[in-house]
Amino acid sequence: MSLLLSPASIGSLSLKNRIVMPPMCLYSATHEGHATPFHTLHYGARALGETGLIIVEATGVEPRGRISDKDLGLWNDAHIASHKSLTDTCHFFGAAIGVQLAHAGRKCECADETPIAPSALAFSDAAPYKTPKAMSLEEIATVTDAFVQSALRAQKAGYDVVEIHGAHGYLLCEFLSPLSNQREDQYGGNLENRCRFLLEVVTSIKKAITLPVIVRLSAHEWMKEGWQREDTLILAKALEKAGVDALHISSGGNQAAPDNRPRLVPLYQVGEAKAIKNKVGIPVIAVGQISTPIEAEALLIGETCDFVAFGRELLRNPHLGIEAAKLFKEPTKIPAPYARAYL
Repeated sequence: MSLLLSPASIGSLSLKNRIVMPPMCLYSATHEGHATPFHTLHYGARALGETGLIIVEATGVEPRGRISDKDLGLWNDAHIASHKSLTDTCHFFGAAIGVQLAHAGRKCECADETPIAPSALAFSDAAPYKTPKAMSLEEIATVTDAFVQSALRAQKAGYDVVEIHGAHGYLLCEFLSPLSNQREDQYGGNLENRCRFLLEVVTSIKKAITLPVIVRLSAHEWMKEGWQREDTLILAKALEKAGVDALHISSGGNQAAPDNRPRLVPLYQVGEAKAIKNKVGIPVIAVGQISTPIEAEALLIGETCDFVAFGRELLRNPHLGIEAAKLFKEPTKIPAPYARAYL
């Protein structure tokens, strides 16, 4: 049997295969942060196409936590109903579905919001980025609770797993990097302090919900004085100890002009996933211009990762899982009456 199409688990969640759709913002939510019929159609099509796990795009835990004012939200109970339409549809077509809980921090582009960050350092001098307000200890506690309350709403909305966005230069990632975190209190300075906020968010969410928790990390910031792979290896072990059920490994995003980022060629990030998989005992999801089932199968055979995330390829081809089943001559589980149309 193909490894890509073999069953696997993330914590208590059993998945029919190892194909993951990573979070990719659609910028199509209502101004208030609600999902629309387009979201249901978009994610439902990938579920019908035999994707094992779909992770819904970055979803703000508070209004100033959205990347833009067209992003999804879960900061109040009114959002639950529109998210429930996504989970119900994906479950009907046989896919598991998670949501990425995020806070944009200094990368918030909402015109009517003042960004917050570990330190008052702008992401870029160019518009639309503003100089953020350095967070007080009270604000750190408030945002931690916002993550917890959003996770509870995700559970009520029927999601199977929650992913915490600790990558790509958004708020939790900003605390990790010495380039964006110049605090002198217990949340800044040494590595242990810079990891504290993310670990507190993880621990608080794990106490509040019964769903498995994934953390997405940028393994490398691609800046000489910034966050390094060696830091991620230490953090990964700490996250495993804190009860995280899987790690989703990406890179970059915390600086507008990284000085040594690799060329964006196929599979350019998978080495980061392998380095972390070698250090932890929980599943690792690899991502980064992985385009074909053959590439994914090779990564799994080589023990580079445990799950493979297809980003742009699933945007282009929602039926990738069906095509993989044909390629590897495996049966699919498309529910009637759709099977005849697709097979």
